[in-house]
Amino acid sequence: MRGAIVVDTERCKGCNLCAVACPLNIIRLTPKTVNKKGYPYAEQVGQGMCTGCTCCAQVCPDGCITVYRKR
Repeated sequence: MRGAIVVDTERCKGCNLCAVACPLNIIRLTPKTVNKKGYPYAEQVGQGMCTGCTCCAQVCPDGCITVYRKR
């Protein structure tokens, strides 16, 4: 099973809960880029490594992460 996340970057407030919850450590906050509100936002850094476990989406307080799964 493979997965991928899509982050609504304009809603993300950079709380970092998704990165902490990710068991594979493939999510981080953008180091130099911010959204329109001035927050660094979450991004997937390990392309092709996501398993689609949805841990990141479950802990996101603003619901700005969508997880897609494929075989």
